Amino acid sequence: MSMKKTSKNLFLKEGTQIMHLRGFTNTGIQDILDKAGVSRGAFYSFFKSKDGFGLQVIDYYTGIFSQITAQFFEDKSRPPLERIRQLFLWFVEYFKSMGYTRGCLLGNFAQEMVDLNPAFRERINVSFDSLAGQFESVLQEAKDSGALSHSMNIHDAVQFIISSWEGALILMKVRRSTDPLETHMRFIFEYILKG
Repeated sequence: MSMKKTSKNLFLKEGTQIMHLRGFTNTGIQDILDKAGVSRGAFYSFFKSKDGFGLQVIDYYTGIFSQITAQFFEDKSRPPLERIRQLFLWFVEYFKSMGYTRGCLLGNFAQEMVDLNPAFRERINVSFDSLAGQFESVLQEAKDSGALSHSMNIHDAVQFIISSWEGALILMKVRRSTDPLETHMRFIFEYILKG
């Protein structure tokens, strides 16, 4: 890997971690430079602006989230619905270990930036659609196997699952508890993802 690519990845890794915790507005370029241990000139050799960097953070985060999701969804040793359950259980433990902070960077940026910058709205929308596609594939597999009703609208089910998960993440941060995430899971598996 070239030094140039390594440096850009370092910016994205460190910047994503800071912005995930503090938000876009509350993170300055100097915060990223200090965390990455690099110069301002190096930052601007990769990114034209803070907004441009933020858009690439969305892509970087989406890639990481997709990799985590794929680890669960591609595990053919488990039935499709169990793969989804295991993903949610993994996130419950992750957020406990993070002290109920961070939530979803896409959701955080959506609340903070989409009314201010149309490019953020468009990029976040594409990211959510990409992640929804992963869920749709697994739910279609469950439907094809008879684990879900053949009348279920997979697209609508996924939209509801993602929307309610994002809301549960907000309540998790407010309440400093994974109870909202656990309620989400119970409701999804007891009422939505039923055969």
